[in-house]
Amino acid sequence: METTSEENQEQSQEKKGCFECCIKCLGGVPYASLVATILCFSGVALFCGCGHVALTGTISILENHFSKITSDHAMLTDVIQLMQYVIYGIASFFFLYGIILLAEGFYTTSAVKELHSEFKTTICGRCISGMFVFLTYILGIAWLGVFGFSAVPVFLFYNMWSTCAAMRSPVSNFTNVDSICVDVRQYGIIPWNATPGKACGSTLGDICNTSEFYLSYHLYIVACAGAGATVIALLIYMMATTYNFAVLKFKSREDCCTKF
Repeated sequence: METTSEENQEQSQEKKGCFECCIKCLGGVPYASLVATILCFSGVALFCGCGHVALTGTISILENHFSKITSDHAMLTDVIQLMQYVIYGIASFFFLYGIILLAEGFYTTSAVKELHSEFKTTICGRCISGMFVFLTYILGIAWLGVFGFSAVPVFLFYNMWSTCAAMRSPVSNFTNVDSICVDVRQYGIIPWNATPGKACGSTLGDICNTSEFYLSYHLYIVACAGAGATVIALLIYMMATTYNFAVLKFKSREDCCTKF
């Protein structure tokens, strides 16, 4: 009986030790950086994937309904193709940058420094952390511009959709539906000499009913939401990296004070 009680005590101590170890490991996870990384990956994936497909659909709509001559929208086609290549670069860059910031969060969080009592800061480590703070602030400002830019096609497509919805509304009292037009030339998308440049009446209604328009419109909305999620993720990264840098500075002062 005594042997059994001793074994039970040893097992309970082992379980307690494993539980405390798990608690310490969970305490070492930088949850802010983890949430920001998941949000950043999701936002960038939505923005890049949906934006790429939506841009392809936009070119198809322009070629089929607003600009019959290829030379009229050749420059726009080149710009959209360039933007699609930029999207590839954005996706690759933020995939790597998110992993780096998450790793930086693991190594500089205060909980990790409590687990590793011999943790020492170096000038190189503080410079790298400061570089991440600066770069994250720059990227946050840049993505605010991307978020605003991504709202532009949503606005244009919404204008077309609302015009079509107004024409189909049973309470509308339009005497001449063919006089209601959407002219994309006024937005600077295509030059003024492009033909036909605008869609009116039933033609406009048919455009709004196409799968290309419907898909592109909703993909632009999702891409805009993805850009907004990326902005929020970068704001969380800003707070996390700033906090980590401040802790490193405090730790370096503490090391200096304890050298003597």
